[in-house]
Amino acid sequence: MDVERRALAAAVVGSGIAFLDGSIVNVALPAIRADLGADLGGLQWVLNAYLVTLTALLLLGGALGDRYGRRRCFTIGVVGFAAASVACGLAPSTGALIAARAVQGAAAALLIPGSLALLTATVDPDDRARWIGRWSGLTGAASAVGPFVGGWLIDAASWRWAFLINVPFAVAAVVLAGGVPESLDDDAPRHLDRWGAAIAAGGLAALTAGLIGSGEGWSLASAGLTVGGLAALGGFWAHEHRTPVPMLPPSLFRSQQFTGANLVTLAVYAALGVTFFLVAVNLQLALGYSALEAGVALLPVTLLMLVLSPRAGALAQRIGARVPMTVGPLVIAVGVAWLGRVEPGDAYATGVLPPTITFGLGLSLTVAPLTAAVLAAVDDRALGIGSATNNAVARLGGLLAVAVLPAAAGVDLDGATATGLPGYRTAMTAAAVLCLVGAAVAAATIRRTSEVEPSVQPSVLQSCLDPCTDPT
Repeated sequence: MDVERRALAAAVVGSGIAFLDGSIVNVALPAIRADLGADLGGLQWVLNAYLVTLTALLLLGGALGDRYGRRRCFTIGVVGFAAASVACGLAPSTGALIAARAVQGAAAALLIPGSLALLTATVDPDDRARWIGRWSGLTGAASAVGPFVGGWLIDAASWRWAFLINVPFAVAAVVLAGGVPESLDDDAPRHLDRWGAAIAAGGLAALTAGLIGSGEGWSLASAGLTVGGLAALGGFWAHEHRTPVPMLPPSLFRSQQFTGANLVTLAVYAALGVTFFLVAVNLQLALGYSALEAGVALLPVTLLMLVLSPRAGALAQRIGARVPMTVGPLVIAVGVAWLGRVEPGDAYATGVLPPTITFGLGLSLTVAPLTAAVLAAVDDRALGIGSATNNAVARLGGLLAVAVLPAAAGVDLDGATATGLPGYRTAMTAAAVLCLVGAAVAAATIRRTSEVEPSVQPSVLQSCLDPCTDPT
């Protein structure tokens, strides 16, 4: 295996276990609820405990890789992720599972930034979008095949195997990464923005707790946590303007395209987070699907991502990201709204499959061009921090949407009957609207051409990464 393909395999398996885990967990939620007695808030935390630590520490994880070695931090992240997965699989209670998920997120914050760096260090920058398309297609396929694999494991054994399955893939990722050269930035400063990471983690945790708690009605505690979380995040932004080496350099957002692409990411990935959460739950609780059947129902998304994402990446490289980033979210919106109309009694071939295919087409058209647009908006020396920022924004979108929309829409897991899941259609309609917002932002902010114009001065980010070796 040549070094480019080995790097691609390591990047896919490494980031894939994180993405695979997320999609498997969605299918496992009804079984977790039945076994551990978790309520809606508990299930939201099973998803969001992971997203809180991942989102808050993702940029710091990239900086650690720059300073101490990307392959080294990637390997540590993979091993930590595997250990936390074992803890999840053995968790005796909802609280223990939530704590283990938070550790998983912290490990993923090391794993994800280093994974794509292993690939981009070996490929020609002029062909980067095509390689990103391959990576997007394969990792997207891993994400989408998760419900199928997870469903089989849950039905055949237990929901606990949805986490334990990560271990053999982690071993493979470590072995593959061993054949990829180490890279780091010799000029990276010793200073790391630890305070920024701590403030961001605390703010996100408090905000999430407040929003989830408000699902049962606003109380003094939930309101206080929400206000405190927002204040902490405001303090984080102020801190980033003052610290000499910020975790999230404010100068990145001077680029209209970078800001616009991240707003698109926030809206679209918020919709995706709610969609993957609720569709798997609705199919099982309202339509009576088994975990395996719910996973198989989403298999067309896997196939479409695998086949079409590389082509979408090549299209964005040829004509620019504006058109696919505008059309893609529109198609996703149609698929999401359509999935929101799935109800008990619908046949799979006529009621579930058509919106699933529509959703998969939109997702395939969006993911690779969105990544390429982010990379095209920054100078080469800012590729790592720019891509990591976009990744963090994607997690933040899913985190906030899962915390807010299900409860705000009146989703009631205990109320699922032969007539449907209460609040499901309302929540899915709101998710579709988010996609429409993303399409409008893309049309207004993304450049028509695919030419890369430096938008961030290298000196601002010189200490954050080495050129061409650390996107994500």
